Order: sequence, then C-alpha cells, then structure tokens
Amino acid sequence: MTIKDELHNVFSGTYEVRFGTIIQTITSYLENCTRTSTVAKGTKHFKEEEKEKLELFISQNNLWLNTVDFSQYVSEGAEQKVYLTDSEHVLKLNDSIYYTSWIDYFHNLLLHNYFFADTAYELIGFTKNDNVLYAIVKQAFVSITDKTDLSLVKEFLIQNGFENTRNNDYYNIELGIILEDLHDENVLTKNETLYFIDTVFYITDAFWSK
Repeated sequence: MTIKDELHNVFSGTYEVRFGTIIQTITSYLENCTRTSTVAKGTKHFKEEEKEKLELFISQNNLWLNTVDFSQYVSEGAEQKVYLTDSEHVLKLNDSIYYTSWIDYFHNLLLHNYFFADTAYELIGFTKNDNVLYAIVKQAFVSITDKTDLSLVKEFLIQNGFENTRNNDYYNIELGIILEDLHDENVLTKNETLYFIDTVFYITDAFWSK
C-alpha cells in the first residue's frame, strides 16, 4: 500500500492515526451532509451551511467545551489562539479561517497526525465566541532548546518527498499535498530534533487521483 493509499484510508476512516477517531467521525458526518447540499463548495454560504450541520453534531454529541482558562493565553496567529493547559500541553482554538470548509480543516488535522504523530492534535471539543465557532485541540508542549535552522527543515522535507516552492512552503508532487508556513515558530527544535507544531496542509485535485 502506498502512502497515498494510506492517506485515502485515513480520510475514509479505515486507517488509524493518533487521536484520529473523533476527527474521522466528524469528517464523515460532514461529508454525508454536504453530498445532498445544492450549494457550491468554496462559497461563503457553503461554509455557513456546513457550520450549522457541525454545530448540530457538536450539540448531539456533547462536544461543547466551556472550560478553557482564557487567563492562560500564550499567543495567537491569524488562524488560532494558544493557551496553556498544564505543564505538558497547550490548547489551540482554531476557527478554520485558512480553509474554505471545515472538512478541509479536519483533513489538515488528520494529515498532521499522520506525518507528525509526536505533536499530534487531539480534538477535545468546540466553543463559540461572538458567533465564531472554534475547534479546540490539545497538543504536547515543546520546550525549545535551540533556534530552528530552516535549512534543516528544508532538508528533512525534501528527503520525505516535499519540494520547496517558495519561502517556507512545500509541495509533494507524488501525493498532491501542499504544506505551508513552516517558519521557525511553527517548527521548533528540542535537543536537535525538529518538532512540527503548526502545519497548514492543503489537498490538490491530484491527491484524489490514483
């Protein structure tokens, strides 16, 4: 079985990845819902409709989480807010702003957990603020010992089939997967080991071809 075959099976829920079960379940639910939708994917209305379906699933499965300690704020970027939860983990709140659909965001989580299991995202629930829906993921806290050498990141990714397309963005032509934004705040170094903590994966049409 090729890596692409394994990834197809990850998305279909027939291949396990770390912390993948709940993500696969939600993805399957949303895909079933959108099959009957007459709204074109990629439009604002599509994502709004998808959000309504997702919130229904969240309510039916008791996935609303209101225990985030917002006083433990660490940082935030365009796509997520980061909070400490204990000495070994952080919580990340993501509103899927980088993606045209929540399905694409969940695919990103599954891809991350497949490729970078040591920093896998554990989806623990959802919350809302000012009518914005956030997924809450838990991730191991990485204590930095050295500044990340981006040339080592590039070397590692090239060895694993990803070509550098520009700046800190990469593309795997065999898999049809884009991996972006791998600067030195998203890839950390601890004891000379690289830890990919924030990844942005996109799937191209080539991914779905055999």
